Amino acid sequence: MDLRWLIFYLVSVGCVSAAENCSYQALIEYLGLDNSDVLMTSLRPVHNWTTPTTVLMNLLVTSITEVDEKAQSISTQITIIIGWFSEFTRWNPNDFCGINMSSIKKEMVWIPDINIIESIKTEFATIENQHVKLFNAGIILTSNTFALTSACKMDLHQFPFDAQSCTITLQSPIHTSNELLIYPFSDSSFLTLSSKKAFQTQGEWELLSINISKGQADTIGDIQDQLIYTITIRRRPLLYVIIFLMPVFYFLVLDVASFFIDSSGGEKLGFKVTLLLSISVLLLLLKDMLPSTASSIPLIGIYCVVIFAVMGISVLETIFVNFLMAKGNQTFSVEAMESTSAPSDTVKGPSDSVADSTEEQPYTPEAILKQILVEFQAVAHQNQKKKKPLSWTRVAKIIDVIFFFLYLITVIAFLISLFISWFS
Repeated sequence: MDLRWLIFYLVSVGCVSAAENCSYQALIEYLGLDNSDVLMTSLRPVHNWTTPTTVLMNLLVTSITEVDEKAQSISTQITIIIGWFSEFTRWNPNDFCGINMSSIKKEMVWIPDINIIESIKTEFATIENQHVKLFNAGIILTSNTFALTSACKMDLHQFPFDAQSCTITLQSPIHTSNELLIYPFSDSSFLTLSSKKAFQTQGEWELLSINISKGQADTIGDIQDQLIYTITIRRRPLLYVIIFLMPVFYFLVLDVASFFIDSSGGEKLGFKVTLLLSISVLLLLLKDMLPSTASSIPLIGIYCVVIFAVMGISVLETIFVNFLMAKGNQTFSVEAMESTSAPSDTVKGPSDSVADSTEEQPYTPEAILKQILVEFQAVAHQNQKKKKPLSWTRVAKIIDVIFFFLYLITVIAFLISLFISWFS
């Protein structure tokens, strides 16, 4: 009877101990995480200090909230997944009823210090994750979502048909490459695809790709490991085409069409000046779009400045043509007044005198030839008077036609070369 009670007691104790090993509490006590141990929270989790700690990271871009060309910065929302190996948090799942993963407070373990080098302002986009995941192989995993504003050197030469590449460099400010090694979890294609699927905004910028590269930084003689993410984004230019490029092009077309307006009045000059003032207003809008620190002149600036200069030259040509035509009309009016104010006998003097003289003189061959010569000279002199006042008008029209063709050829050649430079 006593033997039966002994066997029952041993079986009961074994079941209780097995049940206790199936709890997370037993696992935490086994790993020594139930008390605030400085060895677990402050020191690298390695038995030998010469063994480097391997850190694996992933970075996903979930939205692009703002791109500031003037400040040369980009604001994004990113999710960073970080995992590392700890030699102090390994266990056999068979000893704990198959438990291979557990969640604990992050204050209970050592966490690698990883900073973003280009960061201007970093905040938690959501509530900070307070937990980490422990895996039986000694891997610790955690993730956080950040609202990041980082510096980004931009090339605006092809604005608004531009693509920008911004880097996010992850590096430990304390540990050298002998202590901490940083590697990516996934490859570039997986990160790009995952980021596009998780993308939450449909704004001005489109995410093209995320590339990963390794690097090293020399800090006071110490080599530190780096993981560099290059984020390539492209601007959607439709808005700028509608509100800026097309209006400037329409003004240029109207300026070309203004050559068919009659130059005798002042309507043509007034129309051209109005177009020139409209272009100057759009240049003020361009000033607010582009930064003043650009290393090279953007193509959109060249586009506006050249069109503004060509239209300004067109205005000067119109002023010159109007001056020539006014001078021609003034000369014609003076000659007309002189011809009408003269007595009728002076206008017809040569022919009348010849006629009178023929009445008195006999019809000899010499007299007839002399009469023909006098009349021919009178007609030639009259034609010369008529052509002289019209010469300035003819010169003005020739200049206007030549300038029109040169203007048209210049504009077409410029637009073709600009189009090639923009989209090459």
